Amino acid sequence: MSALRAGGRAEKQALTRVRIVRCAQRLCLNAGFDGFTMDELAEAAEVSRRTLFNYFPSKVDAVLGAAEAPDLASPGLQEVADRFRDGGPHGLLGEDLAELARHLLATQVIDRESARLRRTVLTSSPRLLGVIHERFETLAEQIVGLVLEREGPDFGPVRARLAVGVLVAVFDSAMESFAQGEPDDPELADLVTDHLGLVAELFGAHPA
Repeated sequence: MSALRAGGRAEKQALTRVRIVRCAQRLCLNAGFDGFTMDELAEAAEVSRRTLFNYFPSKVDAVLGAAEAPDLASPGLQEVADRFRDGGPHGLLGEDLAELARHLLATQVIDRESARLRRTVLTSSPRLLGVIHERFETLAEQIVGLVLEREGPDFGPVRARLAVGVLVAVFDSAMESFAQGEPDDPELADLVTDHLGLVAELFGAHPA
């Protein structure tokens, strides 16, 4: 997880976020989603209740490792979205979708153990599956809108949704490889790029 190598305050915050997420996921697996409280999570993660809520406003957010679905209009992502909308950074839709995905991944807490635990938690909790599906749909619609703005009306919503659908499938495949990998294996963002390249090879051209 690249954030863990940043050093200083950023490293400490990243480690705290990872610890909270792992504890939330383990509690969820052991007791069920409704079987533990935020106070119990704070105790397990060795943080104060106030610190816990500073990182994650709800139990759902802590288990999923994100406070909400990434918003491409937020200050941290607006510049990235604008660059994509303007045809950058590479000028190829597939490569630029991969770059957009890398920035979106940077907003999440995803290390290998958390990735493994998260997949197990999701398969055991229909409620959490519903939440993450809703968040994926919200984000996918944002990206579809960006693709249509970038490519113009002639591109069409069907092609835009297919492009985003490929990205979602690539992310899921990369996440599976990441969760099963070893510490020295490629990071998730790099796997997304690699798997997108595999899609291009399979179809004889870039997904764009």
